Amino acid sequence: MNIHEYQGKDILRKFGVAVPKGIVAHSPEEAKQAAEQLFEEQTSPVVVVKAQIHAGGRGKAGGVKLAKSPEEAYEIASQMIGTTLVTHQTGPEGKEVRRLLVEEGMNIDREFYVGITLDRATSQNVLMISTEGGMEIEKVAEETPERLLKIQVDPLFGLQGFQAREAAFFLGLEGDQFRSAVSFIISLYKAYTAIDAALAEINPLVVTKEGRVLALDAKINFDSNALYRHKDFLELRDITEEDPFEVEASKSNLNYVRLDGNVGCMVNGAGLAMGTMDMIQLAGGRPANFLDVGGGASPQTVEEGFKIILSDKNVKAILVNIFGGIVRCDRVAGGIIEAAKKIGLNLPVIVRLEGTNADIAQKMLDESGLNLIAADGLKDAAQKVTEALSA
Repeated sequence: MNIHEYQGKDILRKFGVAVPKGIVAHSPEEAKQAAEQLFEEQTSPVVVVKAQIHAGGRGKAGGVKLAKSPEEAYEIASQMIGTTLVTHQTGPEGKEVRRLLVEEGMNIDREFYVGITLDRATSQNVLMISTEGGMEIEKVAEETPERLLKIQVDPLFGLQGFQAREAAFFLGLEGDQFRSAVSFIISLYKAYTAIDAALAEINPLVVTKEGRVLALDAKINFDSNALYRHKDFLELRDITEEDPFEVEASKSNLNYVRLDGNVGCMVNGAGLAMGTMDMIQLAGGRPANFLDVGGGASPQTVEEGFKIILSDKNVKAILVNIFGGIVRCDRVAGGIIEAAKKIGLNLPVIVRLEGTNADIAQKMLDESGLNLIAADGLKDAAQKVTEALSA
C-alpha cells in the first residue's frame, strides 16, 4: 500500500527521523494560511508547495514550486489543485492533484539518496546509499554503479552501527554532518522495520549549509500482507490515487492489476497467472490484466472476476486458466457457466481447466450452449485466445 509524502513524513517524524516542517493544504486558502505560519516560524525566504500524488517525478512535471510569500503560495495552489499532473510514473493519463504539502524552504548544500527495501535474492534487507540524490536510483545503478553502495542487513541482527557509519563515510560526510547522517540512517531503519514497510526511500536526503541532515522527500510503501498488524495505517489509504478497477477487485478479495492489453485473464494462483500472461504474449496476444481469484475459485469470485475484466473496454477476449487442486474443475465450470448466463457474457471465453474432474468440466462447457471454448493445455488456450481476437 502506498501513501502520500506528508503521511510518510508524519510517520518518520515519530521515529526521530529529521524532516522539514510542513502543513497539508486542500485549498488555495489553506495553502496561504500554511505559508503564513511557516514564514512566521522560519528564517528561510521561501516555502515549497508540493503536489501530493502517488508518483515520482513531480518536480520535472511542475508539481513542486517555490513561493516567496503567502500570496504567491495561494496563486501556485490555485493553479495546481484540480489539475492533472503527468510524470514518467503516472503514465499519459496522469493523476489529479487534490492536496498539497506546504513546507519550509531548505538552504541545500548537497543531495544524496537513501533507501531500504527487501533483497529477495539474499532474503535480507538492503540499505542503498548514493551520492546522486534527486536522480532515479535505477538510472544510477545502470549508468554509474560506483556511486551506489548496497549494504546487506541481516533481519535477525538489524542494522549495525558500523554499517550506518560505512554509509555516512561513503557519502563523504565529516564531523557533525557525519554524526547526524549516522543517526538519521539508524532511525530510518528502525522505522522501516517497525512499520513493516516494503520500501522506505528518501530522495533526496539533503545536507543544508547550516549542517542539518533531513529527508526532503519521503516515499513509504507498506507490506500489504502485514497491515493486519497496523490497522491504523489503513486510514492512510487514498483510493482516489488507485486504479478504480483494482479498488473494486480488492473489495472481493481478488488480486487484480490492470495492464494495457486486450486479453482478459482469470487464473487461480499468482505463479500460474504470470505463466498464463507469458504464454498469451508468446502466442501473439497482449494480456489486459493480472487477476488471481485464489485457490477456491468459487462461483461468486468467478462472477466478480468476469465483471471486473469486462469493465475494461479494451478486453476483446477472455482466457480462464484454473488448476483444480483445492477446488474441483466441474464446480469451477459450473460457476463459469452460471456467471456467463447471469452477466450476459458476449465475448469469446477460452477455458482451460486442469485437475480433479477436468473431463467432466470440459463436457459441461461443451454442452453449455454458450460462447465458451474449452482448451487442452495452456499452449492450446493461448493459441485459441489469439485466434479469437482475429476472428
